[in-house]
Amino acid sequence: MRYVSFAASQQQFRTVLPRPLPFLQKLIALLALLALVAGCTTAAPPESVLAVPAQPQKYAAIVVDASTGKTLFEVNSRSQRYPASLTKMMTLYMLFEALESGRVTKETRIPVSDHAASQPPTKLRFRRGETIDVDSAIRAMVVKSANDVAVAVGEYLGGGSEDQFAAMMTAKARSLGMSGTNFRNACGLPDDGQVTTARDMAVLGMALEKRFPQHFHYFSESDFMFRGRLVRGHNDMLGRVRGVDGIKTGYIRASGYNIVTSYNADGRHLIVVVMGADSARQRNDHVEALIQRSLGPTVADAGQPRLMYSGQQPASPPPGLPQADSALPGLPPQPTPASTVPGSPASDFPSPDLASPGAPLLPTQ
Repeated sequence: MRYVSFAASQQQFRTVLPRPLPFLQKLIALLALLALVAGCTTAAPPESVLAVPAQPQKYAAIVVDASTGKTLFEVNSRSQRYPASLTKMMTLYMLFEALESGRVTKETRIPVSDHAASQPPTKLRFRRGETIDVDSAIRAMVVKSANDVAVAVGEYLGGGSEDQFAAMMTAKARSLGMSGTNFRNACGLPDDGQVTTARDMAVLGMALEKRFPQHFHYFSESDFMFRGRLVRGHNDMLGRVRGVDGIKTGYIRASGYNIVTSYNADGRHLIVVVMGADSARQRNDHVEALIQRSLGPTVADAGQPRLMYSGQQPASPPPGLPQADSALPGLPPQPTPASTVPGSPASDFPSPDLASPGAPLLPTQ
């Protein structure tokens, strides 16, 4: 009779039955599997849907990292829109150039003509023959968006002709790379031929800050004293969002509510342009949402948002959504066809003086 040792029989038993996994090891494997499944079925992040307080044919927007020129967001940014009082940004650019060259000083008195005094609101209500100093004129255009002052400045710098000044403005726009912009007046009141793009306005906003840092403080002012009274502005973004330091709002009925905003805080510098909003409050809410989105740590990796326009919910993203790695260098952009927008006039905010619902559409090119 042959005897088998206990150790040998134990070894033989091991070869027949597999060694069981410890309970803890099984539990870890199960949890890992559940985490993998959950990761595959996670819903899209909230920022994948972006509410737009504007009609599709009016809306245009762009967010640019002003430090790098990188475009962080854009929709219809090369489509032509009416600038409204964003026009005054170029009038101010030309006036800052005149200051830099010594052609005028901040004490220079600018006369107000009949034509300038006759401009509709918003205005300071000058009479023909009155004058305004350059420093006050700058504040009047930035804070009050005064049409009479903008036209007076245009006539002064244009050798007595606002038309000549508008031609100078357009030439300056071309030199800055604003190929989608044409100016016809100094203030932004309705003109079928006066058009721009959100991208061009971003270029102009960056140029103002880069070229004239010594004057950029004007864009942060929300009021100023003139003739013994306090003149208040209506750019409610100032003081609403920390880091916002201007630049300009605008409104005509044809354009909707426009804004060019500079944000500079915590090492981040953005230029935000929104055009075509249904109201100033909704426009400001949208700007704030775009700033928050652009400052988010995952904006570069996020999918393009689905836009929910005013009064409709598109089934899929419309054409013209941004490419995350697109850039906005200081070179002339490639021209693109214009979009149509309905036209009828108003001012920097609604005014009964300017209701004209029968104005023509912006022609498609």
